[in-house]
Amino acid sequence: MPVIAYDMPERFVAGTVGQPGDRTFFLQARAGRRVTSVGLEKFQVTLLAERLEELLDEVLRQGAAAAVPAVAPVELQDDEPLEQPIEEEFRVGTMALAWDPDDERVVIEAQEVTEGEDEESEIGTEDPAVVVLRVRITAGQARAFAQRALKIVAAGRPPCPLCGLPLDAQGHVCPRQNGHLG
Repeated sequence: MPVIAYDMPERFVAGTVGQPGDRTFFLQARAGRRVTSVGLEKFQVTLLAERLEELLDEVLRQGAAAAVPAVAPVELQDDEPLEQPIEEEFRVGTMALAWDPDDERVVIEAQEVTEGEDEESEIGTEDPAVVVLRVRITAGQARAFAQRALKIVAAGRPPCPLCGLPLDAQGHVCPRQNGHLG
């Protein structure tokens, strides 16, 4: 399987293009002039950020306090827009996370979506044509990534106070109001 690898990229972020309600989400890695952008869904960004936090908290609990900051270091905060031009390499299907205790790095893998992805494939039966983005970053970079990712997801449309579904500028059909515009 072809792997696009970034070992300690200068930048690894989640970002969006478009207006709330019509945004496209990306993961983007940069090392020097090399930039890779992969598209994914909003819920995948949220899950990745939450799982990163859980993974780092677990590593902290197991005593790797020197390598894992409890919060994102201020100097690693990145609020800059995505690198332009954005050329999507592939859409993300499956993602995986791991902690490499040997060099104290977080390993993130984002695999290209494949047909029939909802079918469970057995471990070791990987399709050699499927592309994978593999990024290795420090725990501090992972905390900063998660912080930015959650902020970007939260910057979407505000929720309806009655049902919690996203509100459009013209309102929405609210199930709590029996289908009337809310």
